[in-house]
This record gives sequence, structure tokens and C-alpha cells, in this order.
Amino acid sequence: MLLINLSNLKRVFSLILTSKILKKYKNISHGFFNKKGGVSKNIYSSLNCGYGSKDSKNNIKKNLNIVVKKIGCEKKNLVILNQLHSNKIFEVKKPLLKKLRGDGIFTQKRKVALCILTADCAPIFLFDKKLNTIGAVHAGWKGAYKNIINKLIKEFFVKGSKKKNLIGIIGPCIKINSYEVKSPFVKKFTSKNKKNYRFFKYKNNKIFFDLTRFIKFQMFKNGIKTVEVIKKDTFDVKNNFFSSRYSKKKNLMIMVEIYL
Repeated sequence: MLLINLSNLKRVFSLILTSKILKKYKNISHGFFNKKGGVSKNIYSSLNCGYGSKDSKNNIKKNLNIVVKKIGCEKKNLVILNQLHSNKIFEVKKPLLKKLRGDGIFTQKRKVALCILTADCAPIFLFDKKLNTIGAVHAGWKGAYKNIINKLIKEFFVKGSKKKNLIGIIGPCIKINSYEVKSPFVKKFTSKNKKNYRFFKYKNNKIFFDLTRFIKFQMFKNGIKTVEVIKKDTFDVKNNFFSSRYSKKKNLMIMVEIYL
């Protein structure tokens, strides 16, 4: 889970994972949370924040209270999407009473926290260090294929962002050695652009997709030269992240790709 907050608050250092690049920017709090530190039990253990799951709503509320306290914002200022694996993006100008249906959000408003929930897909953070614009995207292969990263960057450009001032962070997601795909998947990407072959690896008669590299390339293509990758594989159980693929592998009856 990615949570970011544009504010004048003191930086919060108790978050699970943070960006090395963003440490010098004092007006922003951010963090990539794994699934530890919450109150949920059993298959939802423990920091489950997905209202679309069958977890107790009371547990989910408690978990959200935990993360907003760590990030340093009020819960009423937390913006969460009803994620669809789409390329829909919204600008947030004030706290919302209901969830927007889409996979990207951005804001220039202070003390508003943007939340993205993932379970193998990539949580992406975009920051304009001059204009103090923040954006967050939920990008699995579907969203990335539908150019949601490009759309978010273009929204920043509309707001006056310059390429040299943009910082991109790609959070924990499934990495290439864990992301096995089939030949129709490859054909889908290469039919769109033959050069997309570069994002696949063939080993022992298996095919693997590099989601991180595909996203990073889209950022570079749009002129963003400062991109940091959080090198944690969500499929690797020792990293303690929710993983849709791992759950399916273990035949767990849970849809952990969270839809709120």
C-alpha cells in the first residue's frame, strides 16, 4: 500500500518503506506499507485496508487509522479509490465523501493523503518538487498497458510541471523472476509495439514479464530522468506483502487484489 501526504508536518520515519530520494523534501510524508502492523486476522492478517474484502469492516477502519497516524494526516483527508485496473485519473481538490472509480489520483492541496492499494501491482508515486504536486497510480499490467502512467504525467504537464522537476517512485510489486506469463500475454504487448519484447525474459521454457522495467521505461519516455525503484518483490513471502499470485498459488480463498 502506498500512502502520501503533502503537508507542513514533520517527516514521519516510522513507515515501512520510504524513498531515499525523497528524504530531503520536508513538506511531504510518504510510505509503502506491507501487510504487518494491523489488527486483521487469518487470511487477512494483518494490515488489510480493503473494504472490498470480506474482512470485518471494524478491522479495516482500525487499520486505516493506523496508517493515517503513521503518515501524519486526519482520516477525513484520506482519499482512496475504487480501483478497476483502468487508466482513469482524477484530480483531488478537497476531501471526498465517496470513493472515485479509477486508478490514479493527483493533488496540489496540502494535508490531503492519497492512498493506493496493491497486491502485486505497482504503486507509483509522482512528485513535482517545485510545484508540490503529488500523484499516485495503481498499475498492474492492465493499467500500464492502457498507459495510465503516461496519462498521470500529462496531467502534471497541464498543471505546469517541467520534466526536470519530476520525481517518479515505483513501489514494491511483483518482480520479473516471479511474474510468469503465457505466450498470448507476450503477443498482446508486442502487437502494440514490437519493441516490447525487451520486457520479457525466457528461461527453462517459461516466460517472465518485467512490470517494473515496463513502467520505468514509460517514465523515461516522458522525460522523467529521476526514477527510484523500491526493490521488494511482493510475491516473495518473506517480504510480508499481500500478493494475489501467491494466494492463488496456495489456493487461499481470498481476492487480495483489493477493490474498495
